[in-house]
Amino acid sequence: EEEQKISKRLVAAAQGLSSPDLPAKDLQNDIQNSLSTADNSDSLAQPTEQTADQPASQSTDIQTKEAAESDVDAASREVIHAACRAIGSLSDSEFDIRFNPDVFSPGVMHPNPQGDQFRKQKQLVKDAAAFLVSHQIAGFVKDCLEHSITAIDGQSLCEALHDRGINMRYLGKVADMLAQYKPLEHIHRIAVSDMICRAAKHQFKVFMQGVEMLCLSAAVAHFLNCLLSAFSNPHPQLPEDFGLNMNKKKKNKKKSRHYPIANHVDREWASLSPPDMWANIKAEVKEYYDFDLNCDSSDSAVETYGLQKTSLLREICIKCGVQVLLREYNFDSKHRATFTEEDIINIFPIVKHVNPKATDAYHFFQSGQVKIQQGFLKEGFELINEALNLFNNVYGAMHAEIAACLRTLARLNYILGDPVEALNNQQKAVLMSERVLGIDHPNTITEYVHLALYCFANQQVSAALRLMYRARYLALIVFGEDHPEMALYDSNIGLILHGVGEIDLSLRFLDNALELNRKYHGGRSLKVALNHHLLARAFSCRGDFRAALMHERETYTIYKSQLGEQHEKTKDSSECLKHLTQQAVVLQRTMNEIYKSGSQATIPPLQISPPSASSVLELINVINGIVFLPLSQKDLDKLQHRHQLLGGAAESKVKEMQAIQPAGETSPRTVAMPTVATPTVATPTVATPTVATPTVA
Repeated sequence: EEEQKISKRLVAAAQGLSSPDLPAKDLQNDIQNSLSTADNSDSLAQPTEQTADQPASQSTDIQTKEAAESDVDAASREVIHAACRAIGSLSDSEFDIRFNPDVFSPGVMHPNPQGDQFRKQKQLVKDAAAFLVSHQIAGFVKDCLEHSITAIDGQSLCEALHDRGINMRYLGKVADMLAQYKPLEHIHRIAVSDMICRAAKHQFKVFMQGVEMLCLSAAVAHFLNCLLSAFSNPHPQLPEDFGLNMNKKKKNKKKSRHYPIANHVDREWASLSPPDMWANIKAEVKEYYDFDLNCDSSDSAVETYGLQKTSLLREICIKCGVQVLLREYNFDSKHRATFTEEDIINIFPIVKHVNPKATDAYHFFQSGQVKIQQGFLKEGFELINEALNLFNNVYGAMHAEIAACLRTLARLNYILGDPVEALNNQQKAVLMSERVLGIDHPNTITEYVHLALYCFANQQVSAALRLMYRARYLALIVFGEDHPEMALYDSNIGLILHGVGEIDLSLRFLDNALELNRKYHGGRSLKVALNHHLLARAFSCRGDFRAALMHERETYTIYKSQLGEQHEKTKDSSECLKHLTQQAVVLQRTMNEIYKSGSQATIPPLQISPPSASSVLELINVINGIVFLPLSQKDLDKLQHRHQLLGGAAESKVKEMQAIQPAGETSPRTVAMPTVATPTVATPTVATPTVATPTVA
């Protein structure tokens, strides 16, 4: 009877119910006490049971225990059945959750559409969709607001969504949520552009089905004119052999001898017009993405959503596999079509596929990144180098993962004080990224920026400036001026120009960077404070102390409100304010003397120190997310002691696991073992007085 009570209470606890004779908070304690009481009563009763009918009593106890066990098994099975029904499992005995992607497809025939199994499959898909809309998309928008996601083009936006399990058919929902936040208008613009290009790709597939082989270039040019050109009535430029001119019947008949297909040409594709094209795109976007596109032409799309036609041309060419001639295209001409037959160079097949991964090399790469985040730069460098060797053995000489390894190695070389080797590795990464990903890929643009930084560190100022101009030009093609990443490029260019003495040109780039950071990060952001400080330095070098004081005062106000008066940056800004104030007072006194005494007074030389290469390089490092943190000996001792404790705890845990492991088994090879910090490994990293720690900008 006691065991039956215990089993009933266990079932009640599993079902989340309360015991009939105990409150819910004392249920677990009562179960444990009952178990211990039953064990003690059995142990006390065994030595006292020495009667003659002992075998009969033992058989009765065994039968009672078996009955209790069967009751417990039945109760546990009932609990599992209830849980499976609650979560929508396809099986009643285990948690079996499978999503049927074709459950709502109208063209798919299902064996039993009215059955319970089919109903469960539909409910699972509905629950997953509700979870995506309520949790995943909201989390994506939150990450965008925190600037942990930076979408450059449609491909990078697609990767960011897929990393969070969001399908591209939810792009309309994402765009609607992005439109509610003003700082996210650049991502909203990319989302709308991607929906237009994807809908145009769907139209392009249907459009090309009825095109003859000899008219491919003319058909593609006509499609692009209807999509992007401002010319209201474009006509395809077909070869004369196809006899579209009805006034030359004799010539057409003569030509038809050489081209028999000319008499049976399907000219439906040639009748496509820009209004028809954009009407189809609006219907496709509404049907596929549930998004209302408020534009009926390319010009209205540019005005309504702030798109640029060059970016649309790039996206549609990448998605459809079209190669066009490299030249300047006039999209705004209302009297002439933008594209001609000669502008279409080639058409490539676009095949969706899954890139295989080298698992061991990828694990080494991940372990190296973990080491770098922990501050063990040399150990991380060794792991990344090992991953590079494995990637070379698996993939060959050219691959995107190899370029990522080279970029990481170059950054580690630079942090560890070897800018020459960093430049060498980064040059390889740039060449590989250009060859594998393309010259206008977002990763290639980032490679150019890193290469410019390492060139400036190696005293190659002109090469660094050319690389930054190249990165900015490609960024203009990909996403245009109005993007927060453009502020990073402009800040780098402005600093390099400031270092070479081009103050006026430097101020133009720094002003643009300030406006972009203020728009997308807010007026009280630390990025805005840094931009004000850069402008103050530039104005002071030009001798305009009034403007320099104004910008440095903004810097001090932001640092004081965000970091406090005792922070190092706030104190540095205060010292800079005092220095600029002294220079401004000296200049004003001198000007007053000139006004009073005429031209006899002499202007003393102003104490304007040109920026040194080291100070400019330090600011460029800060902008690009590389900060060198000086640590005292006391901090180094604390850091070393902490990692010694962590290493000892990890070693004891490994020994316990080895002791638990059976004797016949061999321990599997794990790649993540180098992440365990041991005292001997941690010593070389913290032995120097300064430790370089990479931080995300």
